[in-house]
Amino acid sequence: MSIALPARVRIVEVSPRDGLQNEPQSVPTEVKLELIRRLAATGLDTIEATSFVSPRWVPQMADSGEIMARIDRSTGINYPVLTPNLRGFENAVAAGAQEVAVFGAASETFSRKNINCSVAESLERFHPIVDAAQERGVRVRGYVSCVLGCPYEGQVSPASVARVAKSLYDMGCYEVSLGDTIGVGTPLAAQRMVAAVAEKVPVERLAAHFHDTYGQALANLFAVLQQGVAVIDSSVAGLGGCPYAKGASGNVATEDVVYMLDGLGIETGVNLDGVAVAGRYICGKLGRPSASRAGMALAGRNSSSRHDADPNS
Repeated sequence: MSIALPARVRIVEVSPRDGLQNEPQSVPTEVKLELIRRLAATGLDTIEATSFVSPRWVPQMADSGEIMARIDRSTGINYPVLTPNLRGFENAVAAGAQEVAVFGAASETFSRKNINCSVAESLERFHPIVDAAQERGVRVRGYVSCVLGCPYEGQVSPASVARVAKSLYDMGCYEVSLGDTIGVGTPLAAQRMVAAVAEKVPVERLAAHFHDTYGQALANLFAVLQQGVAVIDSSVAGLGGCPYAKGASGNVATEDVVYMLDGLGIETGVNLDGVAVAGRYICGKLGRPSASRAGMALAGRNSSSRHDADPNS
């Protein structure tokens, strides 16, 4: 039985922003820049670099201006940044950002607890950002969180997700990333959600941003690949997580995604060994093991190869 799958998938690497923003320990700017440099050498063409938010709320992103000022722009890689409000957008553009992202939710309770406003109010806040971006030729990407479940409300209806995604697309977001923020989704639920959204937004304008709390992220990604989704957000070593969901283990690991896509014969342009090395680098700096199964397997294989080549090493 043949299954229709995309010939190519674009991977949006989110570890420098989404992966690190909730780290309890301060991550030095030099470490973030080195992580970005290593990621840029792997063939990734989109790396979400940082977030222009108030340092009071997200201290980890206080160096966003310096990060953008020191990124090597000669490589042709796109470095989008998160801008939750107009002030953040202005600061991002002043720092040289050419793409920004806005972040909404499909759950009313999550929206109120996370950004202290209703879903409708949050969308209204984004209009000035998108309008200003269009005036300056800056692309805007939209995120929708809680597309497969909410830590407060439980199940979220596909129709609710579709309404928010359509609003973001209609206001001018070139792409809408659908986030299973707490990682509770399963393949059939993911397909039903994407089917509902695709009735309102062209599927080629959708991205999947799945967390792996219950170990379902790869299965969910395979399920929506069959529906034509060809953009995947991921984070090396599975870094990240939702502070509002106990036990949420983080984003799907880039290493695992690339390994799966390579096995499916889907082109990404991303070097698996390269992202595994970048994952080991940042985990070493954070003092924790990688959450990527492929990353750990590759580390073990490479270690065995070195031992076989030099028994005295």
